[in-house]
Amino acid sequence: METVLRPLIVIGGSVVLTLLIGWAVDQLLRRADHRHHEATPLWGLLRRGRVPLMLVLFAALLRGSYDQAKLLMEHRVGIGRTLTLILIGSAAWLVVRIATAIVETSYTRYATAHRDPARVRRVRTQVTLIQRVVSAIVAVVAIASMLLTFPAMRAAGASLLASAGILGIVAGVAAQSTLANLFAGLQIAFGDMVRLGDTVVVDGEWGTVEEITLTFLTVRTWDERRITMPVSYFTSKPFENWSRGTPQMTGIVFFHVDHSAPVEAMREKLRDILRECPAWDGRDYGLAVTDSTPNTMQVRALVTAKDADDIWTVRVTVREQMIRWLTEKHPYALPRVNTTDAALPPGRAPRAGRGESDGADGAAARADHGRTAHEPPRTGPGRG
Repeated sequence: METVLRPLIVIGGSVVLTLLIGWAVDQLLRRADHRHHEATPLWGLLRRGRVPLMLVLFAALLRGSYDQAKLLMEHRVGIGRTLTLILIGSAAWLVVRIATAIVETSYTRYATAHRDPARVRRVRTQVTLIQRVVSAIVAVVAIASMLLTFPAMRAAGASLLASAGILGIVAGVAAQSTLANLFAGLQIAFGDMVRLGDTVVVDGEWGTVEEITLTFLTVRTWDERRITMPVSYFTSKPFENWSRGTPQMTGIVFFHVDHSAPVEAMREKLRDILRECPAWDGRDYGLAVTDSTPNTMQVRALVTAKDADDIWTVRVTVREQMIRWLTEKHPYALPRVNTTDAALPPGRAPRAGRGESDGADGAAARADHGRTAHEPPRTGPGRG
């Protein structure tokens, strides 16, 4: 009877005690979250760690009392090592959950206290990378601790420490790009070069920074594509960051019109278009002739908006409505290719042999010249 009751008491007691402690801790966190939910979300976030907490309690209780169970004593070493591995893994899981709760709480408090979107995105980027670094460190320490529970690994560890210099050089050369990306990720996080939610232009692609890790960065383009790039790209090559500093932007729209286009009327029409465009922030606008060619002139419209998304909306609205207005009201102002002779200045007579002053002789000469130039010769082989 003792051989049956002893294992049941040890194992069942560990399970019951684990459930009771886990339930009590969860109730305390629930009440704390209910009382201080508006002040801090920490207690609610800590409740996510109740599963790894119970695993830690169960593994620790069973590991400490297993010898009293007198069960499968011939496999005592293997079972004890398994419980130790479970204890280490669950403890690492619990530490990661606690660190995540603390980081997310700090970010939530900062976002609530500060209304500047740029500063909030910067802090969000930093705390996200800090969370990833902490998780990576905890995982490495946990794996190393698990390996050290095996006697063979302890001997291997001593041998590795003896040759640490050579291994360090080899690892540094082999992981050069990985280490470069790792340090580049830390530089981006704390150097405020690019943040989550920033609007950037990289390799001619316009998009929004969606994810930043220690090794790569993901940009979501306007057409829902994802561009994944190593973070070292942003520390070694130039790129456009439209969200750095103030989010306000100035955009330009170019029009190629005829020289006779009504520039003043276009300026008034631009003002009317912007007044009816909700994306325009009202800061500034303008229209000026910036260049000319023998056939057209270039007109530049300048508009402003509060951020990159709105400046895109304002530009396409101005371009669409201005072209429609020119087509309907001033079709002569659209660019065209001249196919007639240029008009002569006042008081200047046409040169001899050209124009209408040539008379009949000039017309006959031109007709004869055209026939001479294009008709085949009337003499030669086969002709008489």
